[in-house]
Amino acid sequence: MSIQNNLQSIQALLPKKVTLVAVSKTKPVSDLMEAYEAGQRIFGENKIQEMTEKWEAMPKDIQWHMIGHVQTNKVKYMAPYVNLIHGVDSLKLLQEINKQAQKNNRIIDCLLQVYIAEEESKFGLDEKEVNEILEYVQNHNNEMNHIRIVGLMGMATFTNNPAQVEKEFSRLKTIFDSYSNLNTNNCQLSTLSMGMSGDYTLAIKCGSTMVRIGSSIFGGR
Repeated sequence: MSIQNNLQSIQALLPKKVTLVAVSKTKPVSDLMEAYEAGQRIFGENKIQEMTEKWEAMPKDIQWHMIGHVQTNKVKYMAPYVNLIHGVDSLKLLQEINKQAQKNNRIIDCLLQVYIAEEESKFGLDEKEVNEILEYVQNHNNEMNHIRIVGLMGMATFTNNPAQVEKEFSRLKTIFDSYSNLNTNNCQLSTLSMGMSGDYTLAIKCGSTMVRIGSSIFGGR
């Protein structure tokens, strides 16, 4: 199957309201261009340097999503162009994104990463921390005006037990729904990013509006 065929078969399964992020980390620009020629415009990377090199080399109507863990000192390299940062897991990081966005005269959309898995290795915030960050951003509207929190993101436990994955996704959907009435300049939660190649159909069933799919499009790494 070609990248184009893979993309088309996945898109045929996705409801209209679900956005597809093609996870292109470690893949050469030629592979991304094949997906681009097939109509894909949103790509997800997990290393800022690699993403920046691809951004420089590729057409400028592409939206670049940072899906990996972000180190505060690297934010400045992607601030000129990044469209959405999926993994915001601290207020400190959010403040740095705001600062670098301001320097570039931009507003950068962000997702708060919520910790839902039963694994030590995953990053993310608990419900209390999510609430604290959202309250801080609303209370500091004038200074936090170069970021926009547009939703939540979470990764389920890497397990063969679909019941556990469903439970974790459903929990994140419940947290997301609890903020459905939030509507300020810099906090409007409309995006729920959950689901990858192995579990995106389950994630969509649980209410995901954005899926991150790599190996099912580009093949294994």
